[in-house]
Amino acid sequence: MAGSQWRPPRSCDVYWSEFKHCKSLLNRFHEYYTYGKSPDCQQWKQDYYSCKEWEKNHSTHAKESLQESERRRVAEQKKFAPVWELRQTPPADWHLPLNQDKPQDS
Repeated sequence: MAGSQWRPPRSCDVYWSEFKHCKSLLNRFHEYYTYGKSPDCQQWKQDYYSCKEWEKNHSTHAKESLQESERRRVAEQKKFAPVWELRQTPPADWHLPLNQDKPQDS
């Protein structure tokens, strides 16, 4: 039975912790301040219940629901470009001493 060997990508307690964090006053304030809207936390709650359903009954629907939710999270994270461009080689003057006496912006 290959389906019963599958494990959720996170433990069920992690989904519940993420839901509680998402609903916390501090996080709601941060999300509102940063993005101008309150976060939607229902997906974490749904994932928790799907995880519990999987642990209890090995439900195919719960498994597919969790897999799809995790795929969406990964795709969402990949949308953002890196802030800095990674170097391929070090700067040409990396070995020279720093000029700490001179101001940087002159």
